[in-house]
Amino acid sequence: MEEFTTKAGVVAGRRAARDPGVVVLRGIPYAAPPFGAGRFRAPRPAAPWDGVRDCAGFGPVAPQSAELPGSPVWSPGDEDILSLNIWTSGGGGDTLPVLVWIHGGAYAFGSSAQPDFDGTALAGRGLVVVTLNYRLGFEGFGHVPSADGEEPCPDNRGLLDQIAALRWVRDNIAAFGGDPGRVTVAGQSSGATSVACLMVMDGARGLFGRAIAHSAVNACASPESAARTTAEVAAAAGVAATYGELVSVSPEALVDASDRVTDGYRRDPGSGARHYDPAIYGPVAGGSTLALDPLTAFARGAGREIELLVCHTVEEYWLLDAVGSCAKVTEKEQLEAFATDFQIPEAVVDGYRGLAPEASVHDTYLAVYGDLLFGEYSSRLAEAHTRGGGRSRLSRFVRRSDGRGQPVRAWHCADIPFAFGTVDDEDVHFLIGGPPGAADRELASRMTRAWAEFAATGDPGWPPLTAGGGPVRIWDTSPEAAPEDRWDSFRAPWRAAGLPLLTP
Repeated sequence: MEEFTTKAGVVAGRRAARDPGVVVLRGIPYAAPPFGAGRFRAPRPAAPWDGVRDCAGFGPVAPQSAELPGSPVWSPGDEDILSLNIWTSGGGGDTLPVLVWIHGGAYAFGSSAQPDFDGTALAGRGLVVVTLNYRLGFEGFGHVPSADGEEPCPDNRGLLDQIAALRWVRDNIAAFGGDPGRVTVAGQSSGATSVACLMVMDGARGLFGRAIAHSAVNACASPESAARTTAEVAAAAGVAATYGELVSVSPEALVDASDRVTDGYRRDPGSGARHYDPAIYGPVAGGSTLALDPLTAFARGAGREIELLVCHTVEEYWLLDAVGSCAKVTEKEQLEAFATDFQIPEAVVDGYRGLAPEASVHDTYLAVYGDLLFGEYSSRLAEAHTRGGGRSRLSRFVRRSDGRGQPVRAWHCADIPFAFGTVDDEDVHFLIGGPPGAADRELASRMTRAWAEFAATGDPGWPPLTAGGGPVRIWDTSPEAAPEDRWDSFRAPWRAAGLPLLTP
């Protein structure tokens, strides 16, 4: 075992099986268990320990009902959920750049233990990689009302957990060979929007200088919509929407109540935008922890001191369709209702039809939905950050044939195993369309190198955006960066009509 000394005590890790030059430590607590007196409160410091803490296994995941391939599941009673993991090839005295990863999962599921987030390959490129768990669902993002005389429960507790982890990194990462002055925060999907939120939150200022956001999701709650969600979840749990009542409900009961609320929307085609893929939680913008949604804040210059790298895939929503997460829309009338429910201008749908006249109604729906939630929103984050005075780079993952020449989807999450260099793990083969070939491994090598170089120097290998747009890096199995292709044309309808900002 390899030992390292943190401010709370000594931890021990082991050599990584994939690369004995890398040491991995799992399940290091960065904050106290957020239950008991700490439930629905801001994170508190972790208790110190005596002796050597063996960090061989991942810590418990946050309360959730999801069961993801190759990942642990949550068990009622698991409370020490605020932990992080480290991959490093360094030690005390080294000053390696640090990459901190925030997982996605609609703010309601997922964990740092997912096999696609193994940090060995990136650590082999000279990074110290940190992945972390944080509170999810109602525990992390539910609005908890407070009565007169009660201490207010902060919104965005999941984001506050992420800030606590970044403070732990600032205070401890030097012991693992990391440079606390060169920290990059990265994430995908809801993890990417978390990153964007951190960029504009006062509590995170100075904790990182670079950010990576893959497929950021267009969803920030307003205080009003968050309060409505709380009322629905409380009713499903059979309690009043008050702190005293909600804190009396077990975490598993709140998970179950949240699932029943989302299932109700799935079953009701007349329930509006939440029917299509009900994600009922998200960062609450408009309060003391997060004043503005990231897109608005970026346009006003917030976070401009942080360098930003953005990526999205070109067929985002085909994954959600494949796993049965979103409603089927196969008829023209259903597509029209979908556009109305999301306040999508008619010109946008007509524009997609004109660009792909051979597409079925269902494929048009998936294309529009994917760009509404991920593709166009991500692109606009980079552009707004540029207009606000920041340095942003934009990239697009377009891989539609695998390393053996077989067709695959460039869908949500497909890019992440390439960026982490985990394409050979069997548990991620569904995401990337099957076992990788030589061209896939070469693409993974280029993407991990881009992440590592961005974290180290701020330059991933292509220039930042200008006020006039581009350039955009295209990720494909071609060894050379491809020129812009037809996928950019699908931005034209949004440019003309505008992008609705969504609330969960």
